[in-house]
Amino acid sequence: NIEDLVLYKVVDGIAVLELNDPPANTYTYEMMTRLDQCILQARMDENVHVILLTGHGDKFFSAGANIKMLASVTPRFKYFFCLHANETLNRLEQTPKLVIAALNGHCVGGGMEIAMAADIRVARADAGKIGLPEVNLGVLPGTGGTQRLCRLVGKSQSIELMATGRTFSFEEALEMGLISHIFNQDNFMDEVMAYARQFLPPNKASFAVGRIKRSVQSGMEIPFESALCLERELQQQLFCSADAAEGLQAYVNKKTANFKGA
Repeated sequence: NIEDLVLYKVVDGIAVLELNDPPANTYTYEMMTRLDQCILQARMDENVHVILLTGHGDKFFSAGANIKMLASVTPRFKYFFCLHANETLNRLEQTPKLVIAALNGHCVGGGMEIAMAADIRVARADAGKIGLPEVNLGVLPGTGGTQRLCRLVGKSQSIELMATGRTFSFEEALEMGLISHIFNQDNFMDEVMAYARQFLPPNKASFAVGRIKRSVQSGMEIPFESALCLERELQQQLFCSADAAEGLQAYVNKKTANFKGA
């Protein structure tokens, strides 16, 4: 059943998407299709303010593409498979809602490429390795890996990591800036959910959070002057929002804003 490949639920305004193909949560064309469906569902749900992406179990976030599947198909299918995966991750990256990847276990190859399409990555302490070892298969990280990694850690370091194919600890990834936080093993998902809730109404104007994301994600890819135009356009959307009216008035009246996410 394709719906079992990515489990979907909404908890307190957080859409939890769980990659589910034991033992390593590797992805196929079918899983990417299901992930795309879940991203769209979360994007269109007005009650969802944050998207949380994680892996089933406690061993793997995802080990990337299913290598047995890739080895058995034609080069043409491989190409369209990569194209489909890229389109799905682009949608995740451009969705105007905050996306958090919760790395509960090993996050390698295409799994890391999925995680890099999220806005924020958090990890479970001492739970696994992270890296892009595709060079050991004679290929490159072809689901946005070469482009997103260099934007996150810089050109030289990204080339070195991909050319060696080295995997490394979440703690080292934290030092690089690939990961923002590491949470305890025993109550990892509880801590992740508590972290995600800070971006929800009434505490945060999630509509503004989403536009901050869009301004950064899209603005980095276009000329500076065009990015400033995008920023002004998104700001104008926010000026017309109920949350901006609430936030400005609360500041003037020295009260705590009660945001609605609209």
